[in-house]
Amino acid sequence: MKGALLLVGTMLLPLAASAAGGLPAVTVTTEPGGGQTYSLTLQVLILMTVLSLLPAILLMMTAFTRIVIVLAILRQAIGAGQTPPNQVLVGLALFLTLFVMAPVVEKINTEAAQPYLAGTIETTVALERAIVPIKSFMLEQTRESDIATFVRISGGKGFAKPADVPLSILVPAFVTSELKTAFQIGFLLFIPFVVIDLVVASVLMSMGMMMLSPVLISLPFKIMLFVLIDGWALVMGTLAQSFFR
Repeated sequence: MKGALLLVGTMLLPLAASAAGGLPAVTVTTEPGGGQTYSLTLQVLILMTVLSLLPAILLMMTAFTRIVIVLAILRQAIGAGQTPPNQVLVGLALFLTLFVMAPVVEKINTEAAQPYLAGTIETTVALERAIVPIKSFMLEQTRESDIATFVRISGGKGFAKPADVPLSILVPAFVTSELKTAFQIGFLLFIPFVVIDLVVASVLMSMGMMMLSPVLISLPFKIMLFVLIDGWALVMGTLAQSFFR
């Protein structure tokens, strides 16, 4: 979870810096009767709202969705129950997401965060610059057909260039594309394990061992095959490469 906070926190650094270096967190107002009232500044309220949206931003605007779905399908294909556990899969997905999103975070830091902290650009300009790398990443991973679908649903007539697509359309189209890609990769991962299950089931039936569960016999063979081909390295490497095309 710390890795996710670091990733999204870096993306939203200009806003955080604005809240920290702008108006004070709490303003004190003296009333005519001598009393005092305390209120939070608008910047702090915006920052608190953004922090509450961190999980949604991580899921909907990064590589996390594709990675965690593929890992979950792989676990189901192996048939080892809850091994690896959910905590391990989510941890792998988070750190692989950090690896994939590193160039995006670097662009945000160079083009938006550092100039804003140096005082050379305003908050609105920093936010606009920070969104550009994220949109570029999402556009590269989103199918044009998915964007066209949501443009049609919204009643729009299309856009002159991809950069003009608003986030209200790009985010659902991006998530739809990520789900489709994740299930395509998961299907390819499932095939060899299904073949092993079929072979083991056929052998057991030919030997007349009807009462013996094929899953009990095929599981060691699937684990052995996955280890022999260095499956985890292949899966993680393929997932990372699928974002750099």
